[in-house]
Amino acid sequence: MALLVQKFGGTSVGSIERIEAVAERVIKARQCGHQVVVVLSAMAGETNRLLGLAKQIDAIPTPRELDVLLAAGEQVSIALLAMALNKRGHSATSLTADQVVIHTDSNFNNATINEVETHNMTTLLSQGSIVVVAGFQGRDIDGNITTLGRGGSDTTAVAIASALNADECQIFTDVDGVYSTDPRIVPSAARLDVIHFDYMTCMARLGAKVLQLQSVEYACQHRVPLRVLSSFEEGQGTLVNFDVMNNQNIIGVALQRQQVLVNIMLPTAVLNEQLDLYGLTAWNLSTNSSDEMSQIVISNDDLARLRLVFNNKMRHIGMVSILSLIGKDIQQHLESIQMVLHEAGITVHTYQGDNKCLSLLINEDDHLVAVDLIHEKFVVDGQCLGNLSHLAVS
Repeated sequence: MALLVQKFGGTSVGSIERIEAVAERVIKARQCGHQVVVVLSAMAGETNRLLGLAKQIDAIPTPRELDVLLAAGEQVSIALLAMALNKRGHSATSLTADQVVIHTDSNFNNATINEVETHNMTTLLSQGSIVVVAGFQGRDIDGNITTLGRGGSDTTAVAIASALNADECQIFTDVDGVYSTDPRIVPSAARLDVIHFDYMTCMARLGAKVLQLQSVEYACQHRVPLRVLSSFEEGQGTLVNFDVMNNQNIIGVALQRQQVLVNIMLPTAVLNEQLDLYGLTAWNLSTNSSDEMSQIVISNDDLARLRLVFNNKMRHIGMVSILSLIGKDIQQHLESIQMVLHEAGITVHTYQGDNKCLSLLINEDDHLVAVDLIHEKFVVDGQCLGNLSHLAVS
């Protein structure tokens, strides 16, 4: 008998019919003899609906009160799933993060989990109950409700799996695993049976949406095996762990769209301090820390917050995309990659990387052609999609 933590995202619980289907999926695991803790997101669209209500009151809502509001979405989904399970004769109990208890810091809207108490969950599991936990939320030392940021339910699931020493943390989503690139953009993308944590971390950081970065980093740090599975079809999904070996240099291509190129009239060192202070993540293109002007790339989603801090010192230049390749000794392919893009008329403005990932800054209008071309030339033609179990990651 294994202890499984199963996380279902918003699309997986987006309607009563889908919640009923999740109940059947959970029962199937329970009938195999496994103990199961389920972590749920809010129903699809609910968090955005709540955020929209808040912004009708205040364009920049008070962070503490916004967390009180946004945390309500998960309470609905966990109660509904527990009802569906109980209706089918399987004892289930829903728990908010406060009932678990999930301790976080006080960084409202983007809190970090510090500790997960296990007593309430283990007591229910020992009684044969299925435990259904609200993802995305926690409480700080003062008892305030906090939320973990977009995709935070993944992190909740991983943290619970770590605390309970679960055999596996299973992330159920609307795709059936981790792909070599986004299959919605590139039809030739293929599912990876296994992937090393190092590469999965790179992919999550550089634009792959299947797993939230914080959850991958937490799982890596605490050595929690992850498996990405489809909520809607059977399959083995993709396993993420440390015992994975890969027999190719380039395993995937990630894309970050809707990025903004900005000039800010501040020296790099001062700018970086301010970005850290306000929790803003940017790609700094400046190389001389003594220059009075810095150039950065930042997500369009963070542009409004950037303006609040630097409005009188910044100038918006244009939209760009960041195209990234992930794999072993990736830097050796830089010249070939640049040549392929140049021949296609695609400008590479600059690049950054290390031995596991290489990111290139390109024009936003070129992203579709670029990701398709690079995937075809360096992943498909490079036989990246074959057996993934022979050469150890360095």
